Amino acid sequence: MPSTILIYGANGYTAELILRLAKAEGAQPIVAGRTESKIKPIAEAQGLECRVFALDDPAEVDAGLNDVAVVLHCAGPFSRTADAMAEGCIRNGCHYLDITGEIEVFELMATKDKAAEGANVMLMPGTGFDVVPSDCLAAHLKRRMPEAQSLTMAFQGVGQPSRGTATTMMEGIGNGGMIRKNRILATVPSAWKVDTIDCGNGPVECMTIPWGDVSTAYHSTGIPNIIVYMAAPQQLQKMAKFSRYFGWLLMSGPVQKYLKKKVQSQPAGPTDDERASGASYLWGKVEDGKGDAMESRLKTCEGYTLTALSAWEIAKRAADGQVPSGFQTPSKAFGPDFILEFEGSERVDI
Repeated sequence: MPSTILIYGANGYTAELILRLAKAEGAQPIVAGRTESKIKPIAEAQGLECRVFALDDPAEVDAGLNDVAVVLHCAGPFSRTADAMAEGCIRNGCHYLDITGEIEVFELMATKDKAAEGANVMLMPGTGFDVVPSDCLAAHLKRRMPEAQSLTMAFQGVGQPSRGTATTMMEGIGNGGMIRKNRILATVPSAWKVDTIDCGNGPVECMTIPWGDVSTAYHSTGIPNIIVYMAAPQQLQKMAKFSRYFGWLLMSGPVQKYLKKKVQSQPAGPTDDERASGASYLWGKVEDGKGDAMESRLKTCEGYTLTALSAWEIAKRAADGQVPSGFQTPSKAFGPDFILEFEGSERVDI
């Protein structure tokens, strides 16, 4: 397998951060996307090969993936793009990675496990902040308490989301929340529960959200009951609760158009200085159902910085053939301590 990495959606905010890392190391990834006017200038400025192809034509995808070892898919919302790209990777024998946080994408990739194994291909969605640190924390807690029956997690990020992240959030604003109950994914109202949690940066109000670990932590640990919280100011909590009753309005065409226009008027993402001064805090607790519990905390660098670092590291390992085949999560492929390999990561058992 040729050791070639293709970054699709290379014009996005996070992809740009990944490209910086790659170039700093002297790597020559292929930059790709569906719009030539957005992709070609990046390739020319970086002196990289450029490939332009959409994902709605399998033949076009196959041509775009010719002689590619690894696809690092950065073009969201992934609920619309991941399936076609993953199928293309399986057909062409190249590993599939992405930076999604969408539960439906994780679950979809899990259904492709056998097909990926047969093609000697790894499928690993969520190679960034969602879900590398939280997945590793979940696996660490499972290691501490093998008989755990429930997992509760929370995180607090510092900084604003990128346009891509915000767009994905807007598209799912009316879909409610999700937990895992007795091994089954269960829909719950938005901001179903609110609690005060210390993720490592002091107590903050947190609300439940449909974070990727509701899916992936189960695949990584087998723990049957999983809830994830996010630090959320009062305004965000109110908006989430508003969506319980008026989700149909928030999901309507005119409102979605307005919200996305507002998103596009914002900066592409945090500045370099904002990322350098930022940090992310995660907390997790496992319980065995008999009254015993264990807690751990994890601190990492700022979320987008971590996404670039972890996604690029996983892409390199995949290109070198250092990964298992089939559907994988970060902790299943690289172990619970994988997150500690990145500068700024600190884990504490409580």
